[in-house]
Amino acid sequence: MIKFYGYKRCSTSRAAQKWLTEHNVKFDFQDLVEQPPEKADLINWLTQHQDRGLKYFFNTHGQDYRKLHLKDQVADMSIAAAADMMSKNGKLIKRPLVVEGEKLTCGFNEKTYQEVWL
Repeated sequence: MIKFYGYKRCSTSRAAQKWLTEHNVKFDFQDLVEQPPEKADLINWLTQHQDRGLKYFFNTHGQDYRKLHLKDQVADMSIAAAADMMSKNGKLIKRPLVVEGEKLTCGFNEKTYQEVWL
């Protein structure tokens, strides 16, 4: 089953949920702020999709990202360090994070969702 890590107050998460529901794609919702993904899962995903770069997984527009000055750190950050930070603060993760097996998307783009989730 598709695991959907989103945030109820995030308009992008809500838009992605609506799109999946309208296309009859079943998913299991988990609030990534209340219950971020486990560090081991994040390490696995970041490693498996490292061709996208760590920045792909970070919520670069978020307040926490800016407060921690991560813009200057992400380029030199290890996968383990990024996974550790994200597992402790779900607001650092680009929303929504959607995963099923080898498939993974961050953020919401209709074209990408069409290609990956249908």
